Amino acid sequence: MEEAMAQSQTSFAAGQIVKGTVIEIRQKEVMIDIGYKSEGSVPVNEFEDHDEEELKLGDIVDVQILRLEDRDGMVELSHEQAIFKQNWDNIKTICEEGGHIKGRVKAAVKGGLIVNIGVEAFLPSSQIDVTTPRDLEPYVGQTYDFKVMKLNLERQNIVLSRRELIEEERSTKRAELLNDMVPGDIRKGTVKNLTDFGAFVDLNGLDGLLHITDMSWGRITHPSQMLAVGQELEVVVLDINKESERVSLGLKQKQANPWDKIEEKYPIGGKVAGKVVNLMPYGAFIELEPGVEGLVHVSELSWTKRINKPSEVLKAGEDIEAVVLGINQDEQKISLGTRQLESNPWDLAQDKYKVGTKVTGKIRNLTSYGAFMGLEEGLDAMIHVSDISWTRKINHPSEVLKKGLEVEAQVLEVDQENQRISVGIKQLAEDPWDKIDDLYKIGDLVEGKVSKLASFGAFVGLEHDIDGLVHISQVSEERVEKIKDVLNVGEEVTARVIKIDRADRRIGLSIKAANYSQEQLKEEEAVLDALKPGEDLVALQHAFDNFGDEEEESEAANVEEPAPVVEEAKVEEAGASAESDEAPVEAKAEASVEEEAKDDKTKSDE
Repeated sequence: MEEAMAQSQTSFAAGQIVKGTVIEIRQKEVMIDIGYKSEGSVPVNEFEDHDEEELKLGDIVDVQILRLEDRDGMVELSHEQAIFKQNWDNIKTICEEGGHIKGRVKAAVKGGLIVNIGVEAFLPSSQIDVTTPRDLEPYVGQTYDFKVMKLNLERQNIVLSRRELIEEERSTKRAELLNDMVPGDIRKGTVKNLTDFGAFVDLNGLDGLLHITDMSWGRITHPSQMLAVGQELEVVVLDINKESERVSLGLKQKQANPWDKIEEKYPIGGKVAGKVVNLMPYGAFIELEPGVEGLVHVSELSWTKRINKPSEVLKAGEDIEAVVLGINQDEQKISLGTRQLESNPWDLAQDKYKVGTKVTGKIRNLTSYGAFMGLEEGLDAMIHVSDISWTRKINHPSEVLKKGLEVEAQVLEVDQENQRISVGIKQLAEDPWDKIDDLYKIGDLVEGKVSKLASFGAFVGLEHDIDGLVHISQVSEERVEKIKDVLNVGEEVTARVIKIDRADRRIGLSIKAANYSQEQLKEEEAVLDALKPGEDLVALQHAFDNFGDEEEESEAANVEEPAPVVEEAKVEEAGASAESDEAPVEAKAEASVEEEAKDDKTKSDE
């Protein structure tokens, strides 16, 4: 007996793991027989987390000897420490860093989960799943497979990852799916995420991109109009890139392309109905049916109105009718027009407004080169500044016309191709210069009112809307330095006609000759006849070119010969222009200005 007891005492030691038999289960402790001279005790709660089956008498369990005899002579044992040491030794041998192990989530803590894999290990939140979960409680109590990311033997610290295993599994599935998948396949998937440009769909381990343009044949502005995260759907595989593991998906491809046989559905010239879905500066997009839109260019909105942008006449959501102008099936484009629903007024303009016809209308707009007169709704005619008066040099139409004024004019030209109509006011009356010999003769005394002053003389308005020019040398017998010192605009004067130039449509007047006797007049005529050709024009032109220079203005005023009066009228236009804000328009250039005005007609509309 002594030998047996000595052997028993030497075979047990603190820290040793031995097997024992459960001989009694008390409220707070379990009594274990390990074959020692006295029984040992284990706290009952050490069996709660480690044993799947309920503990019962006779069970054989592993325990670690903490102390052979306590104060009561009992052996102090630990079942938990035995399991921990066994598990830790097992983990060290079979689970190096990167190994796999099964465990049960014990609790959620700050930053992750505590997992029981025989010993406690830490699972960071970022390693729980492919996307970091916000709520960790649903994972508590669940059993999963884990991958050991970090193993610290000294500190007995283990860090796990479930995400690594999921991604490895998904990678294997992706490879299998990429090998099995071909364009045209129809696959089931779940909407995983939505972006502005499309949706990512999980195809059971492989993510594919469903672009917004492949969701519907119709117009959508955001994927959320059709899809929601978590929604299950069937998609068509459009393209596969095995190297980058990218898959392009389509949803609209499950339906027939509405552009098939589009020319049969919408023949050119046919009338269609649709809804305005988008307004751009260059035109309006009209939805004819889901997936089919046509463009009404801004130039196709009206025959006559100048429309700068479609929003001036259309609004989004409005139902309208249009005419099909053209179809490009390859580019999926349809050109539409709304003005084609009405007759083009320019098609009738040539017959309705024949050349020579008298028309009436109100002045709608004034420009530097003329005025625009309204003939009918959307149809204007241009009155060029040179077609306002036979006799007056008009620098700007505002001198005789104003907006809203109703005027009569005569049609001069109708250009249907360029959509231009030219009319003139002066053409309604006879040109007084055609009968000038009957109206005025050299030597006649005439009365008129000063209409304009220039440095070289004064313009006097006569009857029949004709102006005469009194040169500064023909105002008085005395020397006149400045014309404004002796004459005022609006002053009535009496003068004598001393020159009529039919070619240049000019009349020369002399105030000082109004009181001449017949003999003096004959002497004056002799002086005029003695002048060299062009001499008077040179003198007047010199005066005009230096207008504003006091010294040279005085030289021009010193031309005392009456001869310059004859040709002074040649620069009447220039003299008038010198008093206006705008540069004179040469007679030969007026035709060119008119053409330019016509071009601008189509670009200007109030």
